[in-house]
Amino acid sequence: MLGAFILHPKNSYRPRVDKDFAILLQEYAVLPNNPTPNSMSMEFNWLTFNGKSGPATAPMIIRLGDRVRIRLINLGMDHHPIHLHGNTFYVTGTEGGRQPETLWGPGNTVLVGVAQARDIEFVASNPGDWMLHCHLPHHMMNAMASVVGRMTRNMNMPAGAGMEEGMGIMSRGNATSEDKGASLGRGMGAGATMDVNTTNGALTSGKANEAMTGMQHMDHEPMEGRDQSSMSMAVAPNANSVPGFPQDAFMEGPMMAMDKMVERPGNLGLRPGWSGFMQGMMSFVRVLPPDMYDKVMAQVRQAPKKLENSMPGMEHHHGR
Repeated sequence: MLGAFILHPKNSYRPRVDKDFAILLQEYAVLPNNPTPNSMSMEFNWLTFNGKSGPATAPMIIRLGDRVRIRLINLGMDHHPIHLHGNTFYVTGTEGGRQPETLWGPGNTVLVGVAQARDIEFVASNPGDWMLHCHLPHHMMNAMASVVGRMTRNMNMPAGAGMEEGMGIMSRGNATSEDKGASLGRGMGAGATMDVNTTNGALTSGKANEAMTGMQHMDHEPMEGRDQSSMSMAVAPNANSVPGFPQDAFMEGPMMAMDKMVERPGNLGLRPGWSGFMQGMMSFVRVLPPDMYDKVMAQVRQAPKKLENSMPGMEHHHGR
């Protein structure tokens, strides 16, 4: 169970808000093939809003023109610069209480430090589906894979080390030991391609084409106006002529879309493929015109009032 105790004042704060949300920031160390977080680890790779990571986080549904308060409470051991797209907010309170209005200042990002809380308020005057997320890139990319090894893909080079080294914990030697190359850090899924046999220099056109096998489907068309669920990542056709490509991870985007898996009433009307760009500490602030707001909220109210797995198929079944 996770929640917040909120003590409301006898006299309501002014100006009055129409929507009041609480988001608790947490982080865990979840090693490969282990569903139980390592509570003793200080190297976190799974970060959450209210116990969920994007795209399984619940969006905040707001009527266009409403005044909104979002209470950000950091229960973790990292600082988080929380960034809101599409709207400008004011920091109106902290873990110490309401701030005098003379201290309010406009912003799009607020740093929520360890054991801190920040209340932000804004008038939702800009319609759209706006991301709210931590702006540290590795906090937006959960379940990173460990990729440690030479940046150039040469013959018979060790592929790297284990998850501990990938998370900066050296089990022996040091980061520049002969059996370790430059660390590529933590990547994600398909973006974390391991070393393959090649030369240290630029590839010939023939070798480049051979190395690009299976990547011919990638194209460079713009995202705008496209069905993002069927998009592929844009990679230059001659990318493998660059020694060491790919040099670290990039967000997979459409190749990671799972709209159906995380379907919920509050997601009604989101663009196809939206889930491919939501990972880690991410959620949506959905500022909707009155008719669409009423439609989405009707779906939310009619949804079964029971606890459901927001990512079916990902359950862990203990052996008997």
